[in-house]
Amino acid sequence: MGSNIAESWAKRRYPAHFVSKLTDADGEAQETSHWLATAMACGYISTPEQSALQFQLDAIGGKIGKMISKPETFVPKI
Repeated sequence: MGSNIAESWAKRRYPAHFVSKLTDADGEAQETSHWLATAMACGYISTPEQSALQFQLDAIGGKIGKMISKPETFVPKI
């Protein structure tokens, strides 16, 4: 997810590419959410640990969503 965000930032001059890479990051966040649930179900992490990590992931996802919805805000002025 972090590498997708870094790549999107490098491509922010091109809104469609920026959004595409942010969408990839959002997909990675959803995959991470799945693996957190799986780790909890398998007993690798506790419910409180899963909840705390999911809370952080949701916050990151919200920020990615805001960036996707307003890409023009991040396009540098040349």
